[in-house]
Amino acid sequence: MAIATISPVTGEVLERFDELTPEELEDKLARAAAAAASYRLTTPEQRAGWVEQAAAHLEKETDSVARLLTTEMGKTLRAAREEVVKCVRGLRFYAAEAPAFLRDRPGDGPGVGARQTYVTYQPLGVVLAVMPWNFPLWQAMRFAAPALMAGNVGLLKHASNVPRTALYMEQLFRDAGFPDDVFQTLLISSGRVEQVLRDERLAAATLTGSEPAGRSVAAIAGDEIKKVVLELGGSDPFIVMPSTDLERATDAAVGARCLNNGQSCINGKRFFVHADVAEAFIGMFVAKMGALVVGDPMDDGTDVGPLATESGRRDVEAYVEDAVSKGATVLVGGERPDRPGWFYPPTVLTDISPDMNMFHEEVFGPVAQVWTVSSLEEALRIANGHPYGLGSNLWSEDEAERALFVRDVQSGMAFINGNTTSYPEIPFGGVKRSGYGRELSDLGMREFMNAKTVWIGENADGTS
Repeated sequence: MAIATISPVTGEVLERFDELTPEELEDKLARAAAAAASYRLTTPEQRAGWVEQAAAHLEKETDSVARLLTTEMGKTLRAAREEVVKCVRGLRFYAAEAPAFLRDRPGDGPGVGARQTYVTYQPLGVVLAVMPWNFPLWQAMRFAAPALMAGNVGLLKHASNVPRTALYMEQLFRDAGFPDDVFQTLLISSGRVEQVLRDERLAAATLTGSEPAGRSVAAIAGDEIKKVVLELGGSDPFIVMPSTDLERATDAAVGARCLNNGQSCINGKRFFVHADVAEAFIGMFVAKMGALVVGDPMDDGTDVGPLATESGRRDVEAYVEDAVSKGATVLVGGERPDRPGWFYPPTVLTDISPDMNMFHEEVFGPVAQVWTVSSLEEALRIANGHPYGLGSNLWSEDEAERALFVRDVQSGMAFINGNTTSYPEIPFGGVKRSGYGRELSDLGMREFMNAKTVWIGENADGTS
């Protein structure tokens, strides 16, 4: 894929970018390694100052950066502003909290025959982030903020359709006062990621993206024995029980399915509704999905903008066409509008069966699959039969149902009476084919740190 900014609204190529030459890539790797040697010696307080400055710069530029995100990948301007605000919050969280996360953790010295023992947390060095286009600033920022606070140096290989955002991030950290080359963007094709992963100057990597991309990065990292964190696909269950407020649940369901124009790993995608409320829920859900305004994402009246890429829309259409050909029923949507750009309408399908591709795979667009179930146990059985296990949702006022859901749902995150989302304060990640490792919170920062054990015995003369 060419590295270019292409308008999802019109399909027009707005700007093309030259890929790094082999010599330019080598120079960036060398400069990253040199930066890592000195940056690791900075104090958490110094790093917090730079991170806070990045937050202040970004906050001042909220409107222009939001327009940048909308231009490159088509999210609504309202959603883009929210994404920028979330990044500011994430930066400030790590500036405030990371110094405490980085403190040495004392242990029981006498219990292990030592005068003193403790764990100290040290950066690994140069870390590569391979990031997707759907939240082009937040996905990269939730790597960058904890990694830089930990004392690591970052290299960003962003998706090829959001190069302006990738270059903006490099400039943001430079303007915030970080030492030279602590954060660099690599404008390279996906085919050159292996070269970077295998470079001895690279310590670790993180990838957010598709399952095939995750398999490839994990295989290379495993061969090189390098740490990697993977956040891959999701086809999250959204379970509705009779005790919930249906007005609230259907509002949340629409948001869950159409957030970011339906292009989020943690979107609710599979809706399991108890038979006692299925007719009412489906009627309300379909009406609300059909009422959403599809249009220009720069217009504040738009609810759903275009999909980010032409190939992404083709994939969504293929999933729907396959399901319909095998007996699925379309309750609303299901056909692309007759207009320029990569638009696809909010769509609701029922009568989903295991022979349909969408039963087993992730549909990355505003397409909801609805099942009617007789019990929470049935919903969990079908939900857990999927290969992904990222987020999950339960809508219920029953404490026993909540406890069963938390215990038995196979996911990295379980949200009750609220849509799955990411916060800097709590861990984010999945199980099964949704990947491994965690982002955000103290856990995400420590993924790329050496938890070094220190054991100190008595002095030779027996003194302490």
